[in-house]
Formats: sequence, structure tokens, C-alpha cells
Amino acid sequence: MDFSLILVVAVAVTGLVALLDLVFWRPRRKATAMQEAQAAGADASSAAVRDPWPVDYARSFFPVLLVVLVLRSFVVEPFQIPSGSMRPTLEVGDFILVNKFSYGLRLPVLDTKVVEVGEPERGDVMVFRFPKDPSVNFIKRVVGLPGDRVAYLDKQLYVNGEPVTKTLVDSSPDSAPGEEKYVEQLGDHQHDIYNSPREPGVLRHERVVPEGMYFVMGDNRDHSDDSRYWGFVPEENIVGKAFAVWMHWDGGLPSFSNVRLIP
Repeated sequence: MDFSLILVVAVAVTGLVALLDLVFWRPRRKATAMQEAQAAGADASSAAVRDPWPVDYARSFFPVLLVVLVLRSFVVEPFQIPSGSMRPTLEVGDFILVNKFSYGLRLPVLDTKVVEVGEPERGDVMVFRFPKDPSVNFIKRVVGLPGDRVAYLDKQLYVNGEPVTKTLVDSSPDSAPGEEKYVEQLGDHQHDIYNSPREPGVLRHERVVPEGMYFVMGDNRDHSDDSRYWGFVPEENIVGKAFAVWMHWDGGLPSFSNVRLIP
């Protein structure tokens, strides 16, 4: 279900109904009500005009739907984390906020960029439409920018021939027994990642990121389906920059105890 399309259609329909009523239908109803009042010997200027329920609903819902559309399309959009590929940064059940303004303004449904604002930076947590199925949204960390050389050899990330700094902080964290937790410095972003000693290191030849493309990886490095397996993310597939967790819900009661910014 394309919620953006449904929202655009709802705004268009309610807005059109409200406009037609303002320009054509309501003046006719008012004229009819005045004529009926005059025929009954009443004051025509005080004649009550009754609106049909579809018009009443359209006029009421149009401004609300329009505000939601503008905010969701150009400012911020909520998403839910469905998998563990971004652990420990994001947990399954986290509800996040995505800045739709950071990487340029795009038209809803068409996803065409109309205003240049900024570009993804190395280390950003980015939401994008999966290149192999654009109807599905993915979230990963930007590792390689256009022109970068990226390699992941024996669980060490290299960008432009330089190893990305990471420091072991926990050999078996309570939240992920058997994993190793590191602090990684990628660009201006310092964040936690997981490596699994039990999993074989993924060996890939160095790849050069083409123009207009991005190389992304999950923070749960040995349990993430990302650019190492299916390739690059085209610029036109970008949705926005994830910047905050505002709620966690795993099926029980919603929790707001871990509201935080995303590193």
C-alpha cells in the first residue's frame, strides 16, 4: 500500500470538493435558501444554508490532510525498524524520525528532487527504497560516497585504502551474547557496531562507488543484507536521513524511555 499516493489522492479530492463548493455549489444553495425564506415571508439575509455531509467532511479534512502531506513529504516522516541489521544503534521495534529536508526536497509519489539542499555524508544513517524492490524501505549507514573506494576484508572496513578506526569495547555484551561490540569512527559519526567471531569474515574485492550512487552497510556487520551483496543505492532512491528514535514498541506497551538521537 502506497500511503503517499493515498494521501495525495485524499488531499486532491477533498481540496477539489471544497473548492467547487466555495465557487459554485454553496452560492447556489445560499440563493435557493434566500428564495425559500422570502417565499415564507422571513428575513432572507438570515436564511440558513445547510451543507451536504460530503462537502462538510471535505472542508473539515482538507486542511488537516494538507498539513500531514506537507510535513510527511518535505519535513519529517516516521518509520519503524523491522529487522536487526542496524543493531546496536537501532533495535527491532524502534520508531524513528527521518528528516526529508536534509538531502533535498522531493515531490511525493514521483520522488523527483525539486530543490537541492544537501547530500548524504559518510556515516549518515539513511533510509532509502531498496534498489531491487523500490516498494520496500531499507535503512543502513552510508559508508561510501560517489568516487570512494570501499572494501570489507576480514571484518575490517576500508575506505579509500585506509582502515576505518574501530575500538573493542565489549567482547560479549548482554544484549548480544557471543558478539563483539566496537566503537567505530566513520566520518564525523562515532557509533557502535557488532562483529560476530563465529561468522566467517566477508571477503570482497575493493569497489569504486559510481557517480550518483552510495555504498551502505548495517551496523550489525555480520548480519546485514547491504551493498556488499546487492550493490549500490542510486541517488533517486534516497528517502531521507534518520536522526532520532522517538518510541519503542515490541508488541506490548509502547516505551518512551529510550528516546534518543541517532549517532
